[in-house]
Amino acid sequence: MLEAINLDCVRGERRLFHNLNFQLKAGECLLVRGENGSGKTSLLRMLVGLTPPAAGVIHWQTSPIKKLGDEYRRQLLYCGHPLGLKDDLSATENLISSMALTDESVTQDAVHEALRLAGLQGREHLSVRALSQGQKRRVNLTRLLLQKRALWVLDEPLTALDTQAGQWVVRVIDQHLSDGGVAVLTTHQDLTLAGATHVIRVGV
Repeated sequence: MLEAINLDCVRGERRLFHNLNFQLKAGECLLVRGENGSGKTSLLRMLVGLTPPAAGVIHWQTSPIKKLGDEYRRQLLYCGHPLGLKDDLSATENLISSMALTDESVTQDAVHEALRLAGLQGREHLSVRALSQGQKRRVNLTRLLLQKRALWVLDEPLTALDTQAGQWVVRVIDQHLSDGGVAVLTTHQDLTLAGATHVIRVGV
């Protein structure tokens, strides 16, 4: 479903990676490893179409993502390292606004149920400013339960999460893979998924 062919990443005069290749089928996950500054986030930005590769091409279901445009973006969900939450809005308001930006409607009840599953019951109407960093991360990751997308691209999804919340994220990703989805994620932490997993290292 997702294929990278001979990708190069260059920042300034420095080449971060060269001739990177991988292929993911339905139900498979790619873990991207590497030191800080090695190009992990740059690779994710290439995969979601935000940054063009210096060389190479990315295919989704055999077609270049550059040609697919909005059709491709409607099938992916990107959770970047910046959370993109508005501090003055509640968790519920942030999620409803996020869904509206993608032309998707969601009921408040559905949002509250997703927040409950994320361990945030009782905090649905608190302003995001009042939440801890781990709770803010969980609000952002609650989108995984609300937006039904085939491809998940997740940048350090376990950052600031305690053990229980981290286990919840793993279960959610495993269910996505079991349902035939595809995932690409970066993490500095140990992560064991039940679904088929590939690992690449960048910057070495």
